[in-house]
Amino acid sequence: MNAPLRAARVATFVYFSLCGTLMGTWVVNIPAIEERVGISHATLGGLLVLLGLGAFVGMQVAGRLTDSLGARVVVPATGVLCSAALVLPGLPHDPWTLAGALMVFGFCNGCLDVSMNAHAVHVEKAYGRPVMSAFHATFSVGGVLAALVGAATASAGQSPAVGMAAMGALGIVIALVSARALLPAAPTVAASAVAAPSAASTDSEREADSAADAYSAGEAASTGKAGQVSAPARRGTSRRIWVLAALALMVMLCEGAANDWSALHLKDVLGAPASTAAFAYGTFAATMTIGRLLADRLVARFGSMAILRYGAATAAVGIAIVTVSPWMWAAFAGWALFGLGLSGCVPQLFSAAGHADPAAAGANVSRVAGLGYVGMLAGPAVIGWLTHFTALNHTFVLLILLCAITAVAAGVLRTDSDRTRRTRRARRTRELAHGSR
Repeated sequence: MNAPLRAARVATFVYFSLCGTLMGTWVVNIPAIEERVGISHATLGGLLVLLGLGAFVGMQVAGRLTDSLGARVVVPATGVLCSAALVLPGLPHDPWTLAGALMVFGFCNGCLDVSMNAHAVHVEKAYGRPVMSAFHATFSVGGVLAALVGAATASAGQSPAVGMAAMGALGIVIALVSARALLPAAPTVAASAVAAPSAASTDSEREADSAADAYSAGEAASTGKAGQVSAPARRGTSRRIWVLAALALMVMLCEGAANDWSALHLKDVLGAPASTAAFAYGTFAATMTIGRLLADRLVARFGSMAILRYGAATAAVGIAIVTVSPWMWAAFAGWALFGLGLSGCVPQLFSAAGHADPAAAGANVSRVAGLGYVGMLAGPAVIGWLTHFTALNHTFVLLILLCAITAVAAGVLRTDSDRTRRTRRARRTRELAHGSR
């Protein structure tokens, strides 16, 4: 594996961590900003919807820009914009200004989210093995880093604007410094296959061009898609993308519900003190991060379909334990299983969307990520609405159903390697059965 490709992978880790840190910096400052602006929880909830709306629009815009301009241009540009926009929510003193600031920050964050995932798909293709889940794990690590920095600045008596401005300035530097290491992947397969390495200005860039071009050419040759993809094939790909998007919505709805309701479940349903209840989300987040760090090796061995199917099934078992258990220790175990099961699901869906049509990787990732983000925002609201009719733990039956549907529908990720693996297992089983006679 050449040095430029390894450098591109490290740079992708950096951008994922940057995105998680920027979003985490906003999250840890929410209480202070809410108090300063003088708004209620209900008003804050409405403003967060605007942040989500901005992110959704940004994802759609960035997807097309990434396909037309290339991730090497869009990723650092959106990293700079998102870092610069971080300070905006820390400045307002009235709800209307805060609403505009959140829409701008959400838009920039959505642009960075999709473009870095599209570049991650390029890196995964060049590596020829699963690496997507580890990228998503570093996003979570960035959130933890933001929490630590936020706690330090708050204890020092710093205003949210100062801490957010400092983190944003550091983010701009990181985004610019890391840009050089990104893969110079061409927007389309055909263009990548014929691109001339001599266009690069340095030896390292020529090597990276060659790595990306070689993979793209091999991909096109192996799939018979070096030229234009037929209209029926594109229609089939489009249908598959929307199935992936629907699954992303369900999985990320479950994640969103856990983010906002796990601690409240322990506190309100099981009577745990607030200090103990907070560990419910910590347990969920920790097992999700650990699962994502391990998922790539499991995908390489068992395939992405198996990770999605058995991960969703594990998550269903975990949230079922949370739903019915009256014991606190069992609830912690259930949230741990829920996080572990969900950990590898979203990366596989994003990866499949990016690989479905290399010429439209950015647009496809934006559709899946955009609908998934809608699910992330809708999850807490849906659970909250259901609590008007039943107890909080009983509303988690919805999450069990969504995980079960995802497990059943995981066949959408089936690949030729999955079929080959299944054929080999069947042949081995027949041989063992024949030998025992």
